[in-house]
Amino acid sequence: MVPVTDHIRYVGVNDHAIDLFEGQYAVRDGMSYNSYVILDDKIAVMDTVDARFTHEWLDNLAAALDGRSPDYLVIQHMEPDHSANILSFLKTYPNATVAANKKAFAMMDNFFGEGSVTRRLEVASGGSLNLGRHCLNFLFAPMVHWPEVMVTYESIEKTLFSADAFGRFGALDRAVPWEDEARRYYIGIVGKYGAQVQNLLKAAAGLDIRRICPLHGPVLDKNLPDVLRLYDVWSSYAPEAEGVCLAYTSVYGNTRRAAELLAEKLRSGGCPIVKVYDLARCDMAAAVADAFRLSKLVLATTTYNADIFPPMNAFLTALAERGFRKRTVALIENGSWAPLAARVMREKLAACRDLVFAETTVSLHSAVKAADRERIGALADELCREYAARSPEKADKNDMKALFRIGYGLYVVTSNDGKKDNGLIVNTVTQVSDNPNRVAVNINKANYSHHVIKQTGILNVNCLSVDAPFSVFENYGFRSGRSVDKFAGITPDRSDNGLVILPRYINAAFSLKVEDYVDLGSHGMFICSVTEARVINDRETMTYTYYQKNVKPKPATEGKKGYVCKICGYVYEGDELPDDFVCPLCKHGAADFEKIK
Repeated sequence: MVPVTDHIRYVGVNDHAIDLFEGQYAVRDGMSYNSYVILDDKIAVMDTVDARFTHEWLDNLAAALDGRSPDYLVIQHMEPDHSANILSFLKTYPNATVAANKKAFAMMDNFFGEGSVTRRLEVASGGSLNLGRHCLNFLFAPMVHWPEVMVTYESIEKTLFSADAFGRFGALDRAVPWEDEARRYYIGIVGKYGAQVQNLLKAAAGLDIRRICPLHGPVLDKNLPDVLRLYDVWSSYAPEAEGVCLAYTSVYGNTRRAAELLAEKLRSGGCPIVKVYDLARCDMAAAVADAFRLSKLVLATTTYNADIFPPMNAFLTALAERGFRKRTVALIENGSWAPLAARVMREKLAACRDLVFAETTVSLHSAVKAADRERIGALADELCREYAARSPEKADKNDMKALFRIGYGLYVVTSNDGKKDNGLIVNTVTQVSDNPNRVAVNINKANYSHHVIKQTGILNVNCLSVDAPFSVFENYGFRSGRSVDKFAGITPDRSDNGLVILPRYINAAFSLKVEDYVDLGSHGMFICSVTEARVINDRETMTYTYYQKNVKPKPATEGKKGYVCKICGYVYEGDELPDDFVCPLCKHGAADFEKIK
């Protein structure tokens, strides 16, 4: 029994005998099965543990109860490692009531026999259970990762009991880094259900959460914004970091040599992270987790029985089953007489959305030859192009083709007030001359960036590409840099002027020095010389039209009367929109509102 707070006790167990969790995931540091007790006028026990630990769990429970009897057993998830001891609990505490949802009770009948649990309290999503001072609030989370899953928020302790969400491999008496094992756990077990996790995150966003109590892994009460950010990234299938996951299979060592040569060239070419996996020998779950973690994936395998080598087939199946998407993929194939692997790998990834395949494909015929080395070098150059463009040493800082990316697009203007970096979404950047190169940037005077640039005389323009998610616009467009740090938790690249180049979601960036200023009333126009220009990649530029059609969420206007902001979706309810109205989210004026139809 371990205190979580004055009124919450941990009564879970550690499993050091297990080698494979769910029969497939290697757990070198064991596993924990978590259960908690909430002590109040009435006592609630949160979930049970695996069947192999019945007596240890009941002993922990008795120590926490200190002679009292529990009133409720709350079952959030019916997977056997959490529900196996329901009947043992009821035999020990026959007057207790089981609180669960309708689907969970149906599963209890399936697992234990119909009518085996008689004292039932069926709860609803949004319902609550009062224990005295503490109150349990139930929120259904179907398919995170079973259909009956629910989470529970205790409003006094501000604690979220999160079922399998926010879990981690590893026993609690072992020093296990949370992030790596939580990622491997999430991608392997929950990864298919990203949309459902996003729904849960949105529902939980309105809660004041001070700690998270999962059913596996430690209680989380530090760095919760980082934990929630990672879950948001994982469940949205966005890359967590820039880099290459290189996964290969090799029969006689030739494909392995090609993979090793590519890895060497990627590292020397500036790729920030290169992870290499021999799929026949590695922990497959770790390879899958890194494929999801990193922005690029290289697949190298042999043609085998007119198909691909079995471990590569298993790897691609694991990716597709978990919704792999939003990545750049490159292919290396080998075949002594008829290389087919590249085509087969493409076909096996056909169901994966938003993949961009590298233009360079390497096709080997047995051993790696001089021409193959050149092709591998070309592939490395293609994959490293944007990393080279971000490098202070390798970048072409006078690539004026960057200015060709200017259109009626959307940009993040970065600046620095001397204390912290700042970023602002703008949609008016224009090249006004090419001899000398001059660029005009219009910024609303109400924005903090306008004030900073007026003082410092320098700024960077980051050209957003079509892969930029709505969260980019929320971060840089809907908050003021005066009151928040828009780059908190981000390690950005920098240009020679010291200002930020966004680490992701841009296709070009250029640094500007203010040469002149024109007062336009509500806006100010900065006329600037170009001091640095970099092309990052060849992704399409995010236009205003593309943002409206594909990125911005549809505003919740149903049943409302008034006006909606075309930029961010803010709804102004009223018969008339004042001419001087400014959107409180994106700071655009009345001209950017349209009447709700």
